Amino acid sequence: MTEPAPDRTPANPAVLAEQKVPSEQDMLSEQGMLSEQQVLFEQRGKLGVVTLNRPKAVNALTAGMVTAVLEQLTAWADDDSVATVLVQGAGDRGLCAGGDIVAIYRDILAGGDETAGFWADEYRLNSLIERFPKPYVAFMDGLVLGGGVGISAHGSLRIVTERTRTGMPETTIGFVPDVGGTLLLSRSPGEAGTHAALTGAHLSGADALFLGLADYFVPSGSLADLAAVLENESAEAAVARFAQKPAASALEAQRDWIDPCYSTDDAEEIVRRLRAAGGEAAAAADTIEAKSPTAVKVALASLRRSRGLTLDQALAEEYRVGLRCLAGPDFREGIRAQVVDKDRTPQWQPATLQEVHPDDVERYFAPLGDRELVLWERESDHA
Repeated sequence: MTEPAPDRTPANPAVLAEQKVPSEQDMLSEQGMLSEQQVLFEQRGKLGVVTLNRPKAVNALTAGMVTAVLEQLTAWADDDSVATVLVQGAGDRGLCAGGDIVAIYRDILAGGDETAGFWADEYRLNSLIERFPKPYVAFMDGLVLGGGVGISAHGSLRIVTERTRTGMPETTIGFVPDVGGTLLLSRSPGEAGTHAALTGAHLSGADALFLGLADYFVPSGSLADLAAVLENESAEAAVARFAQKPAASALEAQRDWIDPCYSTDDAEEIVRRLRAAGGEAAAAADTIEAKSPTAVKVALASLRRSRGLTLDQALAEEYRVGLRCLAGPDFREGIRAQVVDKDRTPQWQPATLQEVHPDDVERYFAPLGDRELVLWERESDHA
């Protein structure tokens, strides 16, 4: 597949379709594969290497992969022989295309609770990455979407390349940015993060640097050499030696209309301002109106509520939102339209932004009672 150009267009449905619906043979093969084979661990000198190993699915995360990485990072955190951790993706298509949305779709149809358990573990992993006591280097090469952002952008040394195509395309499938994405994008300059979240725009490496999702640009051809140097040298010094000046961010150049158009907390008003601005802004309005209206409004509220939160607090709130999305119609319908049937014509319920009432949005953030997500921060508070 040809990768989308580094523009501000909506997330390409073809990218979502990389996570194809498996055949019976594929499912039997996947069930027979141990999670340790879906993610590989090795120690090279003082470097602990995590390789996501589902290249045919652009290394989309499964529950077994998340559990295995969580356990390995916990062990390496206390292992004095490991000075640095590196996370990378197998194959040449990308680090990670996100969570396994096909597995989520099957779980929704079955009325199961596997997705809730997957997210709980995934968010614990995101939290651990942020607080990891050693340099955590992420090679954000190729596609880095959704859950791929979670496993990389909370690290201490986040590296993009000229091949990077990243973003949070969740509203395309009736979902909301998670894995701490609402917090990350709420911290971006001006309203650029709001634009990225609502449109699901694909972002270049330079855009990721501008948004604060990454720290350094290294040409993809130099990543293997950098990994070799990381085996025995200081991570900070090694990365700085290989880093180069990135190209200009196209997203940053659009702040003249992004910031004023997205500076309100009202989604309908955002669309009105975008249409009035014309040009690229009007195209963004078209993009937003094609997304799930409920997801757009909940995503906007989630971004605003994330400001000033810790990562653990944001993840706990995203978990509330996620479970409500599982119970609603749009998440299931979005996956069906983009990945399963691929007709690209989701029937959103409700169908327009105007029909989504503020009370409907507020319900997504209501406490979960005994299903609340407990993360490290809260566990330590009650120790």
